[in-house]
Amino acid sequence: MHSHRRRNRIRRSAPALLSAAALITGGVAVATQTSAFATTPAASHAATTSAAASVHTHRLCSQPSKPGYMACQSVERTDIAQHKSLGRNDTPQGFGPSDLAAAYNLPKDGGKGQTVAIVDANDDPNAEKDLAAYRSQYSLPECSTGNGCFKKIDQDGGTNYPTPDAGWAGEISLDVDMVSAACPQCNILLVEAKSASMDDLGAAVNQAVKQGAKFVSNSYGGSEGSDDTTADDQYFKHPGVAITVSSGDSGYGVEYPAASQYVTAVGGTSLKKDSSTRGYSETVWGTSAGGDGAGSGCSQYDAKPSWQKDTDCAKRAVADVASVADPATGLAVYDTYQASGWNVYGGTSAAAPFIAGVYALAGAPGSGDTPASYPYSHPDQLNDVTSGSNGSCDVAYLCQAGKGYDGPTGLGTPNGTGAFTK
Repeated sequence: MHSHRRRNRIRRSAPALLSAAALITGGVAVATQTSAFATTPAASHAATTSAAASVHTHRLCSQPSKPGYMACQSVERTDIAQHKSLGRNDTPQGFGPSDLAAAYNLPKDGGKGQTVAIVDANDDPNAEKDLAAYRSQYSLPECSTGNGCFKKIDQDGGTNYPTPDAGWAGEISLDVDMVSAACPQCNILLVEAKSASMDDLGAAVNQAVKQGAKFVSNSYGGSEGSDDTTADDQYFKHPGVAITVSSGDSGYGVEYPAASQYVTAVGGTSLKKDSSTRGYSETVWGTSAGGDGAGSGCSQYDAKPSWQKDTDCAKRAVADVASVADPATGLAVYDTYQASGWNVYGGTSAAAPFIAGVYALAGAPGSGDTPASYPYSHPDQLNDVTSGSNGSCDVAYLCQAGKGYDGPTGLGTPNGTGAFTK
């Protein structure tokens, strides 16, 4: 059954820094905006909307209906018009590849020959052609089946693709676009699980590694359970492979598989341009920032990896690193499966594939390494995020940003690739 993600739009409001006027459309109040998302030639294509701006969002995937099932971690802006095509002088709303490369000090070249795998549930029939549209818009190198850059398989390694789903198709579009933005020279392997169960998604992770991918992105999560440590060993214990997982979009609280001791748990920020030397600044993607906020906290079940040194989690702490995830400062994405083209998406689903691409830029991990440990050896090569929160908690650093490690953003966001190598 298809996910009808254009219905039942959710309104999430924060203190308005934009126009206070509202338009009433179909009984739903929509805040009018004078933001950088406006599609006019004079408007910046960068997503410079304040993190405190009032936005309307919608989760692409419904929440899991039973234990052992996962939801994608993508959030769609519904207060911005979609566009199948753009005028000659127009650019998509939301951050594009050049914005992200500048914000995170990423090299223009790198990653050639590396393969980043994307693991998602269900099929996106338009994945390759939508990826082509995104890359063409931003003058990125062609990435197609024809030139060997793009490959789509099912969880068994074949082409018996699962049932299409609109929500997961949006997730897939976001994922492949974010890998493209981080690492334009990388190959992309899309592995589609036949359902959103952890067993099927885990089988897809194993298939990605079997196919030779050294970088595997997972933009989904669900409730923790006592059998998570078994799933760790079955699906995520792959020495020499960098596995990234989104930390969640529901604010303070821990989800699996971000809690796995073998993965890099990726939190989220609000990103905006400013007049600093860096040219950008970041705060925690929190509950007042146009969505629910990045996940964080202490796992109930997963052991603490040896490289984590925070003081108040006896078990694994989430997250490790972060990048932009707030839909109010979201990403330009091209998606046409039961969608209408250019969208602005956010969620920690954007951060996980982006960080996987950064790992790929840094080069293949050591054969016996758990690459989640790498940032802990190079915290000085990350942008430390020191303000914002994703909710309330008993131990401040687990939900509030501060100097050094904190739950919502981990050790920080990329400042080049140095933190993502041994």
